[in-house]
Amino acid sequence: MSNSEELERALARYVGAEIGPPAVGPDLVNAPMVRHWCEILGDANPVYTDPDVAARSVHGGLVAPPTMLQVWTMAGVALAGGGGPAADLQQELHALLSEHGYTSVVATNCEQVYDRYLRPDDRVTATTVIEAISPEKTTGLGTGRFIDTRTTYRDAKGERVAWMTFRVLKFKPAQPAQAASPAAAPAKPRRLRPLRSHDNDWWWQGVARGDLLIQRCAECGTLRHPPRPMCGACQSLRWDSVAASGRGVVYSHVVMHHPPIPGYGFPLAVALVELEEGTRIVSNVVGCAPDAVRIGMPVQLEMQDVDEELRLPLFRPVSGAAEEAR
Repeated sequence: MSNSEELERALARYVGAEIGPPAVGPDLVNAPMVRHWCEILGDANPVYTDPDVAARSVHGGLVAPPTMLQVWTMAGVALAGGGGPAADLQQELHALLSEHGYTSVVATNCEQVYDRYLRPDDRVTATTVIEAISPEKTTGLGTGRFIDTRTTYRDAKGERVAWMTFRVLKFKPAQPAQAASPAAAPAKPRRLRPLRSHDNDWWWQGVARGDLLIQRCAECGTLRHPPRPMCGACQSLRWDSVAASGRGVVYSHVVMHHPPIPGYGFPLAVALVELEEGTRIVSNVVGCAPDAVRIGMPVQLEMQDVDEELRLPLFRPVSGAAEEAR
């Protein structure tokens, strides 16, 4: 039996299997977590945070934003003692494919369907099944296989409240022509390429020129980021842009330690920066130790060429800010 036939047989055993025991939400659906979510995302819908308004709504009480679905079963990562999330069948599958040369992975699409709104004190449990593994496909990233998982979310009574399908491509990275020779040095890993479209390509062109632009509604003047075709305030499709000053403060931040993604240096400080103009942008904080980043720290834009093709808007603490934060 050939290696490819052995791999096909091995992969077939994963299809239809649950990746592990059900994931039980460590916390009940609760108002404080909903409030934090809404503050970070700027979601002002009062049925999520105002008990009086929610009581008068069609819901008859507070409900959680549907897009928080995955939050309620996230167990977090144990930082003490070197712990982390337990291995499951999905990780085993990815390790098997890595052994056969499919060493890279990228998420391709996600679909969520909600049966009902979650309410405070709901306990959510998620069960995930490996739904399908495609035959080998040739893509722009390289030759790979699409893996579909289906997660079903249930409440404490066992009734389904939502489901989600998630697809990733596990692939063999395409090699540049000059790397075809065995003697050629392997290409240095690069950061993931941003997804560019008709709606945001103008913004990336500005970054390439060294400008951090903010989209502005041409009707009501509301600033918005990330770029999108319609104003959320007045629904106008007309817009222009203004140049940001580059000054801002750290609104929220995390320090990533895991998983180690090729092309990035870890630990990695990822921050939600509130610009002087009022909009917020996700970026990295450079020029200081990751553990020195603090909420409220003043930062200044710094355009960096992270490789020969990609320029990114990063942020550096203003002089003395990192020391003062300590």
